[in-house]
Amino acid sequence: MTRIVITTRVHSDGSLHLDLPAGSADPNSNVQITVEAMPVEAKRTLLASDLLQSDLVGIWANREDIGDSREFARRLRDQAQRRRPTP
Repeated sequence: MTRIVITTRVHSDGSLHLDLPAGSADPNSNVQITVEAMPVEAKRTLLASDLLQSDLVGIWANREDIGDSREFARRLRDQAQRRRPTP
């Protein structure tokens, strides 16, 4: 039995929309859904100044093993898109 956790929002009409990850279940398999209410957290809008004050800007500045940081980031994105879900 495979356990997959999907977080989604209940719509005002009481409906749910669930998308299973590709290949996570056989097409004719039975599923059991347990609904667990979770508190809705207030979302805070982040500003550019918040990002600049974080530790994220310049995180790769002193790395000598990366080279061109744009090319490195592009390769990471490409690898992530090709990654297959683990069963």
